[in-house]
Amino acid sequence: MRVVGYVRVSTEEQAKSGLGIEAQIEKIRSYCKLYDLDLVDIVVDEGYSGKSLNRPGLQRVLKKPEDSIADGIVVAKLDRLTRSVADMGYLLNRFFQDKQLFSVSENVDTRTASGRLVLNVLISVAQWEREAIIERTKDALRAKKREGRKQEEMFRLDMM
Repeated sequence: MRVVGYVRVSTEEQAKSGLGIEAQIEKIRSYCKLYDLDLVDIVVDEGYSGKSLNRPGLQRVLKKPEDSIADGIVVAKLDRLTRSVADMGYLLNRFFQDKQLFSVSENVDTRTASGRLVLNVLISVAQWEREAIIERTKDALRAKKREGRKQEEMFRLDMM
């Protein structure tokens, strides 16, 4: 089976260091060798969030099935593809009807019913994780803002 590897890092720092990219590529190559998958290409999106499918590399990978050079996609980890249940549903309905998805870390193989079930559970967890990160960040920013106001008030009182 011919597959394309897909790699993504979220930040420019990760893209510049290359560490995240190289680790993902190595995992994909090893997985393909182990499972006798013919890795025909590796596509990299550097500095793109997983919150949207609008990424240049991913769009190249998601060509119409008849235009594609591969029968499936291999990712190092599912959250490199997406962290959205809705986006995964879209991909499953539009792209992975004719193509297969393999995830190294989660050992997902959509050629089987069990693989598709595990995929659905894991992508729900990935979306929850993304939403939890957003909540924590907002809470931290609100706390900093409150502390900043208190510090300003304290400073004004000291000046009196």
